[in-house]
Amino acid sequence: MARSNAETVEEYLAELPEDRRATVAAVRRVVLDHLPEGYVEGMRWGMITYSVPLEVSGKTYNGQPLGYVSLASQKNYVSLYLMGVHGEREQEFRAEFEATGRKLDMGKSCVRFKRLDDLPLDVIGREVARQGVVEFVAQVRAAQG
Repeated sequence: MARSNAETVEEYLAELPEDRRATVAAVRRVVLDHLPEGYVEGMRWGMITYSVPLEVSGKTYNGQPLGYVSLASQKNYVSLYLMGVHGEREQEFRAEFEATGRKLDMGKSCVRFKRLDDLPLDVIGREVARQGVVEFVAQVRAAQG
C-alpha cells in the first residue's frame, strides 16, 4: 500500500493487512498517548497525520495544516514522520535511538521500520511529547526565515 484514499483513520486501518494493522495501531497508540494537547489527528496526504489546525498556526505556505507527526504503511515498510526532528535535534534523536541497540533507518524526518520491535517506543513517545503546538509553530516559522 503506497498511498491511501481513506477519509478516516478507521478506514485507513481497515485497509491494512492484519500484521501491518497491528503495527500501525501500536505506533498510533504511542503517538496518541504522548501527543501534546492541540494537535489534531486526521488523514492527510494518504497517511495518518497529527497536525496543527490552521486556526492555531495561521496561514501556511500551502494552505494546509502544519503536520507534526505522520504514520503510513508503505509497500515494504512503515514510515513514521517526525517533523520536529531537524538540525541539532536530529543528531540527538539519532543518538537516543541508536543507544537502544536498534538500527535506525532514517531519511529527512522519516523513520522507516518493518516490525514494531525495530522501534524503541519509549524514544518515539518522548520525541512526540517533546514539542507543544506553540513551540512547533515557532520552529516552523523560524525555519521559514
